[in-house]
Amino acid sequence: MTKRLCAALLASAAFATPATAEHHAAPDCDRDCLIALADAYASGVVADDPGAVRWTDNAVVVENLAAIAPGEGIFDSVTAGPASEFVIHVADPVSQQVGLLALMSEGEEDVLVGIRLQLGEDGAVAEAEHLVARDLSPPQLANLQTPRPRLMEPVPAAYMDSRARMIWLGESYYDSLDNNNSLHSNMADDCERRENGFQTARNPMVRESNFGNGQFDPVFAYLGGLGCAAQMDTNMWEYITRIENRRVEIADPVTGLVWGVSHFEHDFDKQDFALIGVPWADNRHMEYDPFDMPAIHIYKVWGGAIHEIEALGIVMPYQSDRFFEEE
Repeated sequence: MTKRLCAALLASAAFATPATAEHHAAPDCDRDCLIALADAYASGVVADDPGAVRWTDNAVVVENLAAIAPGEGIFDSVTAGPASEFVIHVADPVSQQVGLLALMSEGEEDVLVGIRLQLGEDGAVAEAEHLVARDLSPPQLANLQTPRPRLMEPVPAAYMDSRARMIWLGESYYDSLDNNNSLHSNMADDCERRENGFQTARNPMVRESNFGNGQFDPVFAYLGGLGCAAQMDTNMWEYITRIENRRVEIADPVTGLVWGVSHFEHDFDKQDFALIGVPWADNRHMEYDPFDMPAIHIYKVWGGAIHEIEALGIVMPYQSDRFFEEE
């Protein structure tokens, strides 16, 4: 048995509910129940056993924007998980939903998997939404071994926000991106963002090594060194044409985590985008074909502000179909 396989098998013990035992969620599943449901589902994925949870008769399952049947998709491809200690739960008894972000394995390749589950009648799974990011590079994987220290810690009572405030903050982030204006949201000065493992905000301003993310470009390095809010005000995200299908329905006041799902469109009908207040450059030239990016954003919220963001996104054909449309 390889060391890699041993490590993966040992790490998979984090999903405490055996895949062979069908998870019975109560009609009103509390926080612990939802976390157990997510773990049972993940164990079922690894064991290729959709019977690890109960399904409603008309359950809808979507993976990377394609409708599939329960037991297809990652149930067939994922072979171990988690592939590290990188596991994040976001459970919301109010919406009866839970999100799980974890590093898992497909054979010898690690993949970042996001899973959203919606319970229906009698605690059975009515919706399952998977997003899978593949082809992760060593620098990405280096940031996907364990969650950032503060991400999973309970929020002290004095800094805990209401669920409604948390939902608003998650929604407002998309408004800030869409309008290139940080004032639409409230992002703390220490806000750091990672996307598929890449750190994309609050990087060191001087970086000498190229990690395959454009870091030799001094303008790109400057933009990546700014915090989440300051980036918005440079207009650097103008190439995002629109953000649709925004669904921010899962919030856990205990950990201060908010789970948002959205669909980015980039039509690239132009290649030059103005920058504001950026040294060395007053515009950014970008030559790309049009593409979409369905994404998951997990926000760490406390004291009325967003402090950390963990995101997963995948490149898809422009104007791809989408499911679970926003209401």
